Amino acid sequence: MTRTFTYTALILRVKPSGESNRDLWFLCAEEGILRATVFGGPKSKLRAHAAPFHRGTLWVYHDPVRNSRKVTDFDVQSWRPGIRERYERSAAASAVADTILAAYGGGGQWQAALDMADQTLDALDAADEEICERIVLHFLWNWPEHLGLRPSARHCASCARESPPDEGLWYSPREETLLCPRCAERSGRAPNTMIPLGPASRRWLLAVQDRAPSLLVNFPLDKNTAREVKAAATAILSGALGRRLATWDMRF
Repeated sequence: MTRTFTYTALILRVKPSGESNRDLWFLCAEEGILRATVFGGPKSKLRAHAAPFHRGTLWVYHDPVRNSRKVTDFDVQSWRPGIRERYERSAAASAVADTILAAYGGGGQWQAALDMADQTLDALDAADEEICERIVLHFLWNWPEHLGLRPSARHCASCARESPPDEGLWYSPREETLLCPRCAERSGRAPNTMIPLGPASRRWLLAVQDRAPSLLVNFPLDKNTAREVKAAATAILSGALGRRLATWDMRF
């Protein structure tokens, strides 16, 4: 029986385990989210390589009796040192990693999840503070699409009418849908129970949702639009995950 497995892996989280070991959680194209232990003290080369946001080929020994995994080697291909150089990049990368972990890697489409995470983290590696925010919002909006749960920002989910560019939509957390102003009013929901997605926010989302994160520098985002996009995206994700993640509210 094979007990050593090779994974194309992205490390998402690392925590101390015992006096000198570390537990790490990683996303891999082969099996989704897995946890494994790195043994060794502070001077261990393997321990230094097995750090958050590193991506490469990971070798893991699996003990089927104890159902435990041990990292035996890690060939890092993407180090992303820039993420650790600025708080905004690190906070943004943590929000991305926590979202992926909370969704168990994306429900089976692991290669696509890995590709999305790689593109996002690569863009963050050299981003300034303002661009970090755009990259995170882009990811938070696209991740529900990866899960098959994102409502359309083009149409009203109730009447199916395509909204014109100068019209906003309302997100209803109860129905988990975007509604045009008329259908939102007909729903009987109080305005303070729904989240507005104004015309500028809709136009920005529609313009960037199919773009690579590295291109977001070309799509300006004012503070009000950023607040609306964040409120709508995190509300959609909160409904999908059943909870709100603290890292979504960190300052990027």
